[in-house]
Amino acid sequence: MTVSEAASSSLIDIAQQTRQAAQQLSVLSTVERNQAIEAIAQALEAAESEILAANAADCEAAEEEGIPKALSARLKLSERKLKSAIAGVRDVGKLPDPMGVAQIHRELDEGLVLKRISCPLGVLGVIFEARPDALIQITSLAIKSGNGVILKGGKEATRSCQTLVKVIEQALAETSVNPAAVQLLTTREETQALLGLDEYVDLIVPRGSNSFVRFIQENTQIPVLGHSEGICHIYIDKAAEMEKAAEIVVDAKTQYPAACNAIETLLVHTEIAPECLPKVAQALQAQNVELRGDERTLEFLDISAATEADWATEYSDVILSLKIVDSLEEAIAHINTYGSRHTDAIVTQDSATASQFLARVDAAGVFHNCSTRFSDGFRYGLGAEVGISTQAMPPRGPVGLEGLVTYKYQVTGDGHIAATYAGVNAKPFTHRELGEGE
Repeated sequence: MTVSEAASSSLIDIAQQTRQAAQQLSVLSTVERNQAIEAIAQALEAAESEILAANAADCEAAEEEGIPKALSARLKLSERKLKSAIAGVRDVGKLPDPMGVAQIHRELDEGLVLKRISCPLGVLGVIFEARPDALIQITSLAIKSGNGVILKGGKEATRSCQTLVKVIEQALAETSVNPAAVQLLTTREETQALLGLDEYVDLIVPRGSNSFVRFIQENTQIPVLGHSEGICHIYIDKAAEMEKAAEIVVDAKTQYPAACNAIETLLVHTEIAPECLPKVAQALQAQNVELRGDERTLEFLDISAATEADWATEYSDVILSLKIVDSLEEAIAHINTYGSRHTDAIVTQDSATASQFLARVDAAGVFHNCSTRFSDGFRYGLGAEVGISTQAMPPRGPVGLEGLVTYKYQVTGDGHIAATYAGVNAKPFTHRELGEGE
């Protein structure tokens, strides 16, 4: 048996266990699932020193290997970041239960009633970059939505992920949730095998580069929720307030440069470029941002020249490309050509211009007069997110609980048969919407 075959055989056992645990989880009450989520939060708090020590070992090893700066920033699990992740777990526990919701309650005929009821997807396969706090978010969302989850983190975060899953499984062992609902993979061979388990896994969520997401999509028959690169933009319109624009741009670039919702390109209307560019550039350079400009921008700023490749690059670093545009139409065309359909923003006091931008830019998030950094499940009040989807089909944008449930149609009758409603003397349907309790 080859290494690949062995990994596949072992993973089938893991997937079967996860599916069985997920089926048990799906029938637990809201109270029982919320108790499990609180148990996870308490266990993570109690194991803080152990978790941070494991992460420190990962960071030290990664530094020796010389991993990219952006990846290192995502890998680092500080005390503040861990506390924030735990707060996110508790926020998920406070959210309304997405399961068992009657989306449709309709009488088809007297005594024949249709309900469309929300239910879990089943088993999630989540493959994410070296970001251990994502594991915490994903696990809490999976349990709340009644799904099992098979996790595969980046190799740089192996110690952190192993410690977190150990703590989580120990916490779940004291609750009604079967710990087998949460599984961790650690090898590349297991990742390859996971993509072939369409019989057991209902959704794959890859979190990484465009090329990584494309590889996943091309190598599995399992539905894929794509979370790819974040090439985000801000367009400063001719009707923008300069001070407001500068503050928004600095925040969107420097508040967390490694985040997928940080901007990579700034577009400025030609009418305000002589005044706007020096002001914004000064604010950015005060935060040590490296600027790259198109030919027209170089007339106002002494910075490096931008190339065609810069417009399609996610830096995930303190680097920003600048371009002057002649109109709103040109700004929108640039964004729709080079953007990754993640998050794009306009700064303007002209409401009509803002409305045009919001309607015509093809992105999951379109913002007016605020930082792109608000594109986040926690900030949206979703509690946490399993990822950000840049695809056109829903779910789109930060995917929380609503993206992890599907629905089933339940029909209840009393000896009803379809023949009654067919033919010349067919009985008509009533199709009456029912209220609660009917």
